[in-house]
Amino acid sequence: MFLNEILLLGFQRLGNYRFVFSPTLIFVYTFILSGNTIIILVILSNKLLQSPMYFFLCNLSFSEIICTTIIFPIMLQSLLRNGITLSLIGCLTQFFFFASLVLTESFLLTVMSYDRYLAICRPLHYSSIMNFRFCCYLSLACWTSSFLMMSFVIGILTQQDFCGQRNTIDHFFCDLVPILDLSCSDTSDVKFTVYLFSPLSVFCPFLFITMTYISIIRSVLSIRSATGKKKAFSTCTSHVIVVSTYYITLFMVYLVPTNSFLQINKVLSLLYTVITPLVNPFIYSLSNREIKAGIAMYLNWKIKMRP
Repeated sequence: MFLNEILLLGFQRLGNYRFVFSPTLIFVYTFILSGNTIIILVILSNKLLQSPMYFFLCNLSFSEIICTTIIFPIMLQSLLRNGITLSLIGCLTQFFFFASLVLTESFLLTVMSYDRYLAICRPLHYSSIMNFRFCCYLSLACWTSSFLMMSFVIGILTQQDFCGQRNTIDHFFCDLVPILDLSCSDTSDVKFTVYLFSPLSVFCPFLFITMTYISIIRSVLSIRSATGKKKAFSTCTSHVIVVSTYYITLFMVYLVPTNSFLQINKVLSLLYTVITPLVNPFIYSLSNREIKAGIAMYLNWKIKMRP
């Protein structure tokens, strides 16, 4: 590696509007942190929410807190300074953690769909299968598998020659394609590795989630009681909305040709890194009675604890 520094352009085309845009991003970042933190605290402090679904929701909220913390501070600095300089190691580190957490969320959403499948389609076996130990194993598998995959990608990526002919990334964070554009050597090994892991980490989970919900819908439709159908569907509503938001934005970002529509891709990436973690606390708090009740109990408890 001969390239020492990378210029991250961020949102240079905003001009003076960046001073208006930056307070909005600070507010959004604060809300993402507080919203997901409240969900974690509410679940951990409420015994009624000690179930596998909420255990995985804690993991999902925690991953979103880390992911936004990796992206937002650097994005804000590049916005205020009209660009920011990063070391090559720093850029690769940001990409490693960001991509690992994206895969972690994909796996967690898959495990959550499996949890809903067991709860609705195999209710008699649910408690025996989804015990606390098995939930911990599934959670650990989600985190370790994603970080191991990205460690392999980063290992190959560090073998590339970055000879300093190009040192500018027209983006607000270090993503794979902009990093590969800086390389002056053959990138086919990196691309092959990514193409190999993409079906395992994104498309297979998406297919699995789709198949589980087909089974769930069939089981729910077989319920004769209208109340029973409504109750069964209500347990899946939040997860379906989150999955839809996650995969729609993800596919939009990585299926749009980056060379031809660079600015569009930047906007879509902004939607993905901002909108998804922003709306998730809303989705789980507004459409879930147990979460809303837990938040109310938690806030009442905090008020009573004040001197």
